[in-house]
Amino acid sequence: MPARTWVPPGPYDLHRTLSVLRRGPGDPACAVRGDEVWRSSRTPEGPGTLRLAARPAAGRVDAEAWGPGADWLLEHLPGLLGESDDPERLTARHRVVHDARRRHPGVRLARTGLVLESLIPAILEQKVTSDEAYRAWRLLLWRHGEPAPGPSGAPGPWERMRVMPDPRGWALIPSWEWHRAGVDAKRSSAILRAVRAAGRMEEAARMDLAAATRRLTAIPGIGPWTAAETLQRALGAPDAITVGDLHLPKIIGYALTGRRGTTDEQMLELLAPYEGQRHRAAQLILLSGVAPPRRAPRFPVGDIARL
Repeated sequence: MPARTWVPPGPYDLHRTLSVLRRGPGDPACAVRGDEVWRSSRTPEGPGTLRLAARPAAGRVDAEAWGPGADWLLEHLPGLLGESDDPERLTARHRVVHDARRRHPGVRLARTGLVLESLIPAILEQKVTSDEAYRAWRLLLWRHGEPAPGPSGAPGPWERMRVMPDPRGWALIPSWEWHRAGVDAKRSSAILRAVRAAGRMEEAARMDLAAATRRLTAIPGIGPWTAAETLQRALGAPDAITVGDLHLPKIIGYALTGRRGTTDEQMLELLAPYEGQRHRAAQLILLSGVAPPRRAPRFPVGDIARL
């Protein structure tokens, strides 16, 4: 059983750092149990499961891994936990950003180094509610993924976890299975185009943000929103601001100005002082909890599987 210990350079919040990688409370590829976070991934070496345990009193994070991808996961552990991230590069220009950073000094940007792992769920989240996308991710992993590796003879969360399919496995999912999961043809086609170019997609993890964005958006069905959501996680990119989101401009506009109805263009103007750190600034604003009060009904949840 390979293991590794990582010592953060300062205050560290394991759960909030990795929370952006979890696709809903029932994510088959991620489980939280007390101070532990369990993740399954399909690495270049094969499937692997990673167990992370925060030890705040000792000032460290302990990690154990299983499966053919165990060594790869431990080799890339510091990046995943945010070692290459530098939160001090952001200079707070607004009180809400300053206060959020003061209250959450241990949050860093995770870097998985795996593109498809974030790209596919990002495509599933296009133009639908989070609940619909999370449901699709769960169903597809349970029906077409494989059991996560884990310690033999020791019960734990890994027994209820799955590893997402490899590119060929995604390509072999029949059309009716996408429909059963509530995924329309536009999103499933984009995923199929991405997995057919899986090698090219994964190369983006070793590129800078601009080049990686161009690589992803060369695939029809992958636009700036999907690319940003993917590269925030795969690269830990602090400037990969999400444009085209239904809620983010309104939240940022309200938090920074108190006004409602902010557009993407206005959001980018407000975040201009954070050039190079716009995604980090947006994450801090979200952590602040400041948001406009809801006045309209929530976006209706659809289910094309019933059509």
